[in-house]
Amino acid sequence: MTMTEQTGLLQAVIFDGQGRGQQLAWDGLARPLAKDEFLWVHLDYTSAAAQDWVVNQSGLHTADMEALLKEETRPRSVVSHNGLLVILRGVNLNPGADPEDMVALRIWADATRIISTRYRCHMWETDILRAIEDGEGPISTGEFLTMVTDLMVGRIHTVVQDIEDQVAALEETMLQQKSGSVREQLGDIRRQAINLRRYLAPQREALARLQTEKITWLSDVDRLHLREVHDRMVRAVEDLDAARERAVIAYEELANRVTEQLNQRMYVLSLIAAMFMPLTFLTGLLGINVGGIPGAENKQAFLWVCYILGAVGLTLYFVFRKRKWM
Repeated sequence: MTMTEQTGLLQAVIFDGQGRGQQLAWDGLARPLAKDEFLWVHLDYTSAAAQDWVVNQSGLHTADMEALLKEETRPRSVVSHNGLLVILRGVNLNPGADPEDMVALRIWADATRIISTRYRCHMWETDILRAIEDGEGPISTGEFLTMVTDLMVGRIHTVVQDIEDQVAALEETMLQQKSGSVREQLGDIRRQAINLRRYLAPQREALARLQTEKITWLSDVDRLHLREVHDRMVRAVEDLDAARERAVIAYEELANRVTEQLNQRMYVLSLIAAMFMPLTFLTGLLGINVGGIPGAENKQAFLWVCYILGAVGLTLYFVFRKRKWM
């Protein structure tokens, strides 16, 4: 971790309007901007130094400052005090994390400045820095906003596709009768889809509103790109809903199969019990320890009892077969 990261300044870049940028430290944030230049300040909102800068030096309205520093947020976009406030959620692709444990990004932007805050790392940050190095960075704050939303939605769409692939693989496993741990996996996928949709649905609405806001520094090209990003977000939500429904149907089908197998086993046990009931009655009757049992003095009596029990058993078997009980 660098010294700037320890003090809450994750990135500070001044863009030249041609796709390249120069990184700054804390003391460079007050530098005047030349024509076509714009500034990006990216902060860790949990840092005391970052909070102090936002409150005392950013020049933002109190409501905007609170939104940038608030811990709990939900996706939304709103025009606020000569700027645009956008709060988004991205999938958590950090090592050891669950994608559905989504990470928040707060952005305030106007024609010349972008101030963003977060706590956990976002993968798009590296993409932006790499684009700057290649001279393919954003040339305006509007393009910066469209680039960030596109990168976040792209990774969301990838995670949703992975969920669809998992559901398809589990359905194939069910067809091959290898359903030992399928129920648990389907339950995990359903929970993952529910947690993702909790933020993706309002984020879809936030992106829809973003492209229609009356903001002069958002060009027609920017709005077109935002419309495409919104369409991808809509498809991601629809695909997630479809994957969740498929998981529910697969789970119910698996539960029906388990119930059917249990009923078949209980049916077989019932037939066995029904066949042995009269035999058990006869053997129990002949086994009572009282005088007068027929054949007690006859050496062939046991053999005749076995013949009788065998005949009764065969009779019951053919009766069950005739009635199609087995």
